[in-house]
Amino acid sequence: MSPEEILADRLREAGYAPREVQKAVGGVVAVAGLVTLQDGTELFAKTLLGPDRDVFPVESVGLSELRDLGGATTPEVLCASSRLLVLERMRPRRDDGQFWEQLARTVAALHLATVSDRFGWHRDGWLGRLRQDNTWATDGHSFFAERRILRWLPEPLVEAAFDREERRALERLCAALPELVPAQPPCLTHGDLWSENIVATGAGAPVLIDPAVSYTWPEVDLSMLWCSPRPDAAERFFAVYREAAPLQDGWEERMPLLHLRELLSVIAHDDDHWGAAEAVRKIIAPFRNGTRQRKP
Repeated sequence: MSPEEILADRLREAGYAPREVQKAVGGVVAVAGLVTLQDGTELFAKTLLGPDRDVFPVESVGLSELRDLGGATTPEVLCASSRLLVLERMRPRRDDGQFWEQLARTVAALHLATVSDRFGWHRDGWLGRLRQDNTWATDGHSFFAERRILRWLPEPLVEAAFDREERRALERLCAALPELVPAQPPCLTHGDLWSENIVATGAGAPVLIDPAVSYTWPEVDLSMLWCSPRPDAAERFFAVYREAAPLQDGWEERMPLLHLRELLSVIAHDDDHWGAAEAVRKIIAPFRNGTRQRKP
């Protein structure tokens, strides 16, 4: 049975009547499909092929909080169980300056509206198929060090990718975070804000999907867009965001550093086909041998 047939069966189990399921591009964790029901209704659905987990219920709550607390547009959740997530159908985005300006205002408004005094979230989440530790904390530097960087070191593929001195360099970098990242209050972040997780409504407005939410530094969201592949028009995003939500000096230099979490996650998920480990080595190079030679 093909993955699309499995998805169709699980839709039927949930009470839907699929006429057609087309494989959706992107994503490495779930089987996703563009669904047309017998009555012509179009939906988006995805399922997991492994053991039942709470990935989809957590994603559903994250989408709701981005919308209800931060004012972002997210798909309506029609079904969220341990085996199936069904969403209203969104459309591909258009990559022009106007779209990315609108997205910048959306993300800035989300960040400004949800400023908090604690880092974390009320429940653990998922980044891909691995757990994201969202235990509440009041110190942003220790939160990011322990739950967003060092958390990945015991993962088997990360452990295999780096030698002892490289792991020590990561630990030294984490100890130096208060010098590298200025203190800033946390806010609700999407958590996986790269271009593939941005789509559009039928009218063309930006829509956020596939979140890994938590309250942390807003620059963490920016680092995903800055360091991941993006269209040329996305450059407009950063100028407009800075107008709406000014950033502290040196923010560009901090983008690779804050992207470490994503790089380590890519390695842990066995998705390092483009050089994530080498990118990590470049960032931690100043912290090798116990002597910081320059800023990453």
